[in-house]
Amino acid sequence: MYVAAKGGEQAIAAAHAWLAEERRGDRRDPALSLRQIASQLALATARVMAEGSLYDEALAALAVQQSRGDLVEAVFLLRAYRTTLPRLAASRPLDTGRMVVERRVSATFKDIPGGQILGPTFDYTHRLLDFALEAGDEAAAARIAAAPAPTRPRVSEVLGREGLLRDEPRQNAEPTDLTRTPLELPADRPLRLQALARADEGFLLSLAYSTQRGYGRTHAFVGELRIGAVEVEVEIPELGLSVAFAEIVVTECETVNQFTGSRREPPQFTRGYGLTLGRCERKAISMSLVDRALQWRELGEDYAGAPAQDEEFVLMHCDNVQATGFLEHIKLPHYVDFQAELELIRRLRREAGGAGEAAE
Repeated sequence: MYVAAKGGEQAIAAAHAWLAEERRGDRRDPALSLRQIASQLALATARVMAEGSLYDEALAALAVQQSRGDLVEAVFLLRAYRTTLPRLAASRPLDTGRMVVERRVSATFKDIPGGQILGPTFDYTHRLLDFALEAGDEAAAARIAAAPAPTRPRVSEVLGREGLLRDEPRQNAEPTDLTRTPLELPADRPLRLQALARADEGFLLSLAYSTQRGYGRTHAFVGELRIGAVEVEVEIPELGLSVAFAEIVVTECETVNQFTGSRREPPQFTRGYGLTLGRCERKAISMSLVDRALQWRELGEDYAGAPAQDEEFVLMHCDNVQATGFLEHIKLPHYVDFQAELELIRRLRREAGGAGEAAE
């Protein structure tokens, strides 16, 4: 039978108070400031901005602090806040070719126009704990501050000039805004890219890894990975021009993939694409691999039955906010549902027992 829960409001208030106490931590230690979180946990705040679809380092840092470092919860908080903001205008597409680069590497050409720029990266560290940081010895990890590099041409232009890289088809229609319109399948590539840009990094990483292990047959090279600042512009119809109103940091990845050709197109390379807000290198690479896997239909390739090629599987399960909401709702009261299941099991056991006795 259904038993009503009592004292819920008082218990919830106590839980909130306890949460605030746990979030503060040991009061002998100084409290973390939002500026510290944004600057010293920059990659955490970048992930929250990317998956929360809102570029604001201070708000992302607040979400990280409020969630006690649970980044999925922080994404949820930022998405919820985003829904309260008015839409003042739509910006022009970002011109990442004019990016002021702080990191730029290519796995396809050693000598690329403008040169490789390693930038701040974990790629060449020994993956050993640095106890100098624990001791507060910041000088042990000192680095030379470098000025941002000038804009660089795209590596893909090298292959494009020879006709070896498939041209991206132009999108004449205004792309659907996934933040304002529910996802519908089948989805075109702009809509897929929006969903992947908001997707959970871990989910995309697993799917990308699966394509590298043969589930989808999309062997990829990193044509170019770049991180840097780009201007955000908005058109002013009254003035007949566009105005840059902000500068944001983004991560962009273009992968180069084999393509044997089809009846309509000659053998050439194709590309996967990933673009995220902030410094989210792993996410951008994963996004580009999954994007390429999902293009099998447009390219006339055979469907290999791989998870990364299944548009519905990928797009309907990649959003961590939706996944978290559906997953965590099962810890809320389901007393009536369970009582019904319990009574059903008891009845089936009684019937099975009676049938056994009759057979004897």
